[in-house]
Parts: sequence; structure tokens; C-alpha cells
Amino acid sequence: MSGANTAEGTEALLTATRLRKYFGSTAALNGADFTIDSGEVVAVMGPSGSGKSTLLHCLAGILDLDGGTVRYDGHELSALPDTERSRLRRSDFGFVFQFGQLVPELTCVENVALSLRLAGVARRRAESSATEWMARLEVDDVRDKRPGQVSGGQRQRVAIARALVAGPRLIFADEPTGALDSLNGERAMELLTGAARDTGAAVVLVTHDVRVAAYSDREVVVRDGQVLDTTARIAGTT
Repeated sequence: MSGANTAEGTEALLTATRLRKYFGSTAALNGADFTIDSGEVVAVMGPSGSGKSTLLHCLAGILDLDGGTVRYDGHELSALPDTERSRLRRSDFGFVFQFGQLVPELTCVENVALSLRLAGVARRRAESSATEWMARLEVDDVRDKRPGQVSGGQRQRVAIARALVAGPRLIFADEPTGALDSLNGERAMELLTGAARDTGAAVVLVTHDVRVAAYSDREVVVRDGQVLDTTARIAGTT
């Protein structure tokens, strides 16, 4: 399958071909294909155990493949050394997980600034950028609090700010609203997809919730370790 916006002869931002991943004798991915273009939001849907999260982790280079290839920006991820893949996850990739996975010992602003600090950015500059993104995500009022002192909705917005602060080209969001009520979930998705579209970042959005998938440009369905269906959205419809 191909992304909805890929021009003929132009390589997509990320392309996965016939991915295979086994856990013991169980095939989590069994020949899965996936493509996403710059600026595109793609929802990955499917029943529990279908391979959605495994697909995301393979696309991000977190899990090693047992077969197939993942190409990002013209380069094969699996051929890159671990140090280069780690660098990409700091600079080009952003991550949002179901429970935020913030560092509890750090303040919220320190959590958001962490990827910049790891990249060598000075503390004052990193925290200034972090504060700007926290304001955009409507959580700058909790900048000096620790994650355990704020609500679940606020924690997830802090996690989204952390994913965006380094200016990634591709954001991986794994059930980003799974721990939130419907109101907080919808607001988190509005902020995440709005910020991504403003910056031109692509988003791989793993979800089982059709209301969350409605924020995407396109949906793919994963079942039994394969991508079985693609639905392109028509502007103005859901």
C-alpha cells in the first residue's frame, strides 16, 4: 500500500516491507507492509494482540526485525548501528505512550526538556523551549510540579510536549488516550494532531478507539500480524 500523498517517483518518509517479528514460535508480524508520508497522520487499528504495538516498535527501530525492511528518509533502519538509531529516536522521532512514562523524579518542565538536554542543549535554552511547548499544550501552569502531582490529562499533555519539543519529523503514539476519559482524550488528540500538522510532522497513531482514529488522515487495520486494509479519508468526512 502507499501513502495518500506520496507523489509518483517520490519516496515516502517511512516505508516498511514484509515485516516479520516472532516472539518464540508466535508470529507477531507476518509480512506486514506500511507507508507514511511527511505530514500524514495514520491510525493503526486492530483487535488486542493483532500486532499493532509490535508494528510501531519495529517501525521506530526499537525492536529488531526477523524479516523485512524499514526505510526511513531513504535509509534502511536495520542497517544502522545502535548508536545511530538511538540518535534518530532523540532527534527525528518523538514518542507518546499510553501512560506517559514521565520520569517521576523530574519536574514536568525537566521531563519535556530531557531530550534536548540529552542532545547537548544548555539547560536554560532547553527549558525555555520546553516551556513554550507546555504553553502550547496548555500545561505551562504545572511546569514546576512533578508528574505525581498533576492529573492524568495534564501528564499526557506534558508527554505530548516532550514528544514535540525537539522538532521530530515522525511521532509514534501508542494508545495515547488509553488512560484518559473521553473529554481529556479528545483534547489531547486535538492538541497532538494540531501541533503535528502545524510543524509538518507525521504521526503513527496506534489505537483501538474509532473516535481517536477519526483524527487521522488514513486508517490501516492490522490483524494476525498483517496489514489487511487501508481506508483513505475524504476531506470533511469521518
